[in-house]
Amino acid sequence: MENKQKIAGPIIRSSFTIMILAGLIYPIATTGMAQAIMPDQADGSLIYNEQNEVVGSELIGQNFTDPKYFHGRVSAIEYNGAGSGSNNYAPSNGDLLQRVEESIEAWKTANPDTPISEVPVDLVTDSGSGLDPHISVEGALAQVNRIMDETGLSKDQLTKLIKENTQGKELGLFGEERVNVLMLNLDLEKLLQ
Repeated sequence: MENKQKIAGPIIRSSFTIMILAGLIYPIATTGMAQAIMPDQADGSLIYNEQNEVVGSELIGQNFTDPKYFHGRVSAIEYNGAGSGSNNYAPSNGDLLQRVEESIEAWKTANPDTPISEVPVDLVTDSGSGLDPHISVEGALAQVNRIMDETGLSKDQLTKLIKENTQGKELGLFGEERVNVLMLNLDLEKLLQ
């Protein structure tokens, strides 16, 4: 019996120590570092409207279908927030070809004034996560004709809006210039009021 108590004591103490370290100190430290280094991302980057209602997150794409708004990338998970990920089909996969063809047909229906040859690939293919909130600058510009027809705004107004919402490369080096669709549509909404 005494031998079991000698063994149990260190096991209980080390278990308690690990619980304190991993369950309390580590989460507090990482949360504090995230708040100090990147507070917007740590808080979830929620966007609120004038009524103080959450309209979305700057970091997660939304499914805009109204023709008067800019549309984001195709999402394999329909932006439902139940996780992330795409099917990641190989270029030779027939399902990928079918999905892209369906996206092209949907584009033609929604944007009859813009030739399909001018549609950037990011508007007819999925992002890796399925939740990408950004499109290319070219993807936003390709939608200008439809939005002009729907809203009555001029090409110059919409082009200026896209330019104001264009984000540069990360650290000036990595990635491409991009446009956050939610932020762009919120600014568009202000013009429409």
